[in-house]
Amino acid sequence: MLSLITLFVVFVLIAVRRIGSVRLPIWKVMLGGALVVLFTGQISFRDALKSINLDVMLFLFSMFVLGKALEESGILKFATFRLIKKAESPEKLLLYIVFVFGFLSAFLMNDTVAIIGTPVVLHIVGKNKDAAKVYLFALIFAITVGSVASPIGNPQNLLIAINLDFGDPFLIFLKYLLIPTLFNLFAVYLFLSFVFKRKLKNFVPDSDEEFVEDKKLAKFSAFSLALLVGLIVLKIVFVATDSGFDFRLTYIGLISIIPVLFHEKRYAIVKGIDWHTLVFFASMFVLTESVWKTGFFQNLVSRSSLNLCAVSSVLSISIVLSQFISNVPLVALYIPLLKHAGATLISFMALASGSTIAGNVSVLGAASNVIVIQNAEKRSIHTLSAWDFATIGIPLTIINLLFYWIFFALF
Repeated sequence: MLSLITLFVVFVLIAVRRIGSVRLPIWKVMLGGALVVLFTGQISFRDALKSINLDVMLFLFSMFVLGKALEESGILKFATFRLIKKAESPEKLLLYIVFVFGFLSAFLMNDTVAIIGTPVVLHIVGKNKDAAKVYLFALIFAITVGSVASPIGNPQNLLIAINLDFGDPFLIFLKYLLIPTLFNLFAVYLFLSFVFKRKLKNFVPDSDEEFVEDKKLAKFSAFSLALLVGLIVLKIVFVATDSGFDFRLTYIGLISIIPVLFHEKRYAIVKGIDWHTLVFFASMFVLTESVWKTGFFQNLVSRSSLNLCAVSSVLSISIVLSQFISNVPLVALYIPLLKHAGATLISFMALASGSTIAGNVSVLGAASNVIVIQNAEKRSIHTLSAWDFATIGIPLTIINLLFYWIFFALF
């Protein structure tokens, strides 16, 4: 019972994120919850250690290292800037931003793309605040939607991919989520073009050049990125050709960062990664395992008439509840429920898409949203209020939801 109470308190604190004048970082709230169930004996130290998914932790660590190296070297910022600035009109620039950053978020964690993409967009718009509003929205929605299509696009997809027993996660995600995600990226472009048509009318992009900040680190980072993409392609080929040879996502991540770890800045890079998120994940595994052991949710599902495995249920529940308890904890709790109920593969794909596009509903719906907005505000670009975000994000999420729901109905 104490595990359930702790989970409830953690979810409430995550939702409000503040007590009086004290801000509560999500990772500290989750860590506190894990420590409560651990030290009150709700879960043993041995079971707590076993509950932490090492594959998820190591892959996240690898992606954070690669992302930090790409950020520090400036190579990805340079490459995307060179590509995007080729746009000949405000409308084409919008299209480029949506698809370039949407594509990148499928291969690099969405938070990494948010860190790299924000200065690129702000550099192009210069001091034009109207344009900044439009293109920052484009960046935010592109990152969220684009990350749906890949098992490594965001942390919740990674959780699902690690737990899938249906075959190669890359092929599965591409099969079920690539086409509707491409439609949704185009929907993002059309929707923003329509809503912000007047703001785009007289905008002229900044054409100043951008430079690589650390050329040596850039070479090491580029090699690591090429390794990541190459290993992903190799994994897909091995599975598609039924070669009988396969390797885990963890190996892909760890092998891909070897070049970066040989660079002299490796200690600074590792020190500078997002350790708080790794603490959050480890704590979440402990807390959710403690709750799972109570049997509460299993009994609730068995007594309920609601089909939690139905695509419509998964999509609606994941979108709504992600606004209150954050998408990663929601997915961590929902995965064992789906497994317990014998859900089909399509239910897991609905969970991946629903929990991810939930980030388009509100500012706090995804960490990448906060990253973009905070980075913009550091540069004195106060453009995206919570109200502005909701008025654009909610109708766009409904459109995104319809595309995924219609596509899933075909299977």
